[in-house]
Amino acid sequence: MIANLFHRGRTYQIDFFKPIDISIPLDTAKDRVSAWYVEPMKLEPVINGDWVGDVNKGGSVNFRNVIFNPHGNGTHTECVGHISKEFYTINKTLQRFMFLAELITVLPEQLDNGDYVITRAILESHLQESGKPEAVVIRTLSNGLNKMHTQYSNTNPPYVLKDAITYLNELGVEHLLIDMPSIDKEKDDGKLEAHHEFWNYPADPKLHKTITELIYVPNEIIDGTFILNLQIAPFENDASPSKPLLYKIY
Repeated sequence: MIANLFHRGRTYQIDFFKPIDISIPLDTAKDRVSAWYVEPMKLEPVINGDWVGDVNKGGSVNFRNVIFNPHGNGTHTECVGHISKEFYTINKTLQRFMFLAELITVLPEQLDNGDYVITRAILESHLQESGKPEAVVIRTLSNGLNKMHTQYSNTNPPYVLKDAITYLNELGVEHLLIDMPSIDKEKDDGKLEAHHEFWNYPADPKLHKTITELIYVPNEIIDGTFILNLQIAPFENDASPSKPLLYKIY
């Protein structure tokens, strides 16, 4: 279904029947992607006396409790409530779901201490001709299917430097998506400088802005401008499992 979308003074044509799913599913497999030392997601049938919520165990329906951590068990979208003393929820702060997005592929730079980082210069080289996207989707190299199964805990994965986030703020980026478990260094003594910079917390919190982590963008998807549909579950929590979809522009 080809539809016309008028936004920022321009008309974009997109095919809503051809979404590009860049989420990693949450499931119970032990080899599914994980971070922050969390256990795999669990599905447990409800048991009430002689009744069990499992058709294969004699129940009339499958009726399961789900146990997971949105930050560690798969693709998730978070709001400023992730770092704030105040209780902000993703369900209340994310009020729009369609955005003009720029997909970029970057090779993190290695620092003298061995860390791999995304710098301001890297982002400038990819975004200086992109105008002012509302969302930026970052695919890091290398980009194998192993990202669907990587156990990131205690691996010091690549992260984004504070000055790179400052550059995104200068561009007016409101939604940042990345295929790493965090935009910050895994062990940074709780500083979370990139998160604080992106949301300008606590000075003047930007409540409408979001960060989506643990995405996966297939290699066959070419860098460029897309329409992003950022789908979340209506959790009254700082973060929710999410299903970001990209749509090509025609």
